[in-house]
Amino acid sequence: MLLPSWLDPEHLINAFGPWALWGVAFIIFAECGLFAILPGDSLLFTVGMFTGAGVIHHQLWFVIVILTICAVLGNACGYLIGYLVGPALFKPRKGLVGKLFHPKHVERTHDFMEKYGNRALILARFVPIIRTFVTFAAGVSRMSFRKFIIYTAIGGVIWAPGVTILGYFLGNISFIREHIDLVLVAVVVVSLIPMGLEYLNARRKNKQQRQRVAG
Repeated sequence: MLLPSWLDPEHLINAFGPWALWGVAFIIFAECGLFAILPGDSLLFTVGMFTGAGVIHHQLWFVIVILTICAVLGNACGYLIGYLVGPALFKPRKGLVGKLFHPKHVERTHDFMEKYGNRALILARFVPIIRTFVTFAAGVSRMSFRKFIIYTAIGGVIWAPGVTILGYFLGNISFIREHIDLVLVAVVVVSLIPMGLEYLNARRKNKQQRQRVAG
């Protein structure tokens, strides 16, 4: 594999042995809510592939339910962390730390989450690291938990089952089995596309607004 062993989905699954599903479930939970740098997307794909091959001895529906629950619970945990540490982290201070964690950043984050929070929670689900940061930001900005949990759950229901099912069915293709390294890299790249499109769309709208103001 091209990745180090602790980022290699196949190595991780084999290391867990008969507890593979539960080990993966914990990793998904940690990756979604505890700022853990772990292979969420590629791990889901590989789990689907291994489930289809019979290496993981559980039904696909059961695997999907467990992983989806852990993804949503992980985000809820990340929200709680942001909610609890936000006031202390962003209280007024002097010096460089005060500039980095100035209270105005919380206000800007709150405005951003109020305006884009729904889409951000769904789209960020497909972007490694960003999905955890957005969850933390939602907690820091005191986004309504009801609103947060609804949209993070929507993202979780699309992300965890979607990527796992892709692995389950595409893993039977010999080319994919023989080039799993490239496939996993492609999974990560594809996961970045929705956020990239949203970024380009936002830039286009901002440019149009500036043109209207200038005109």
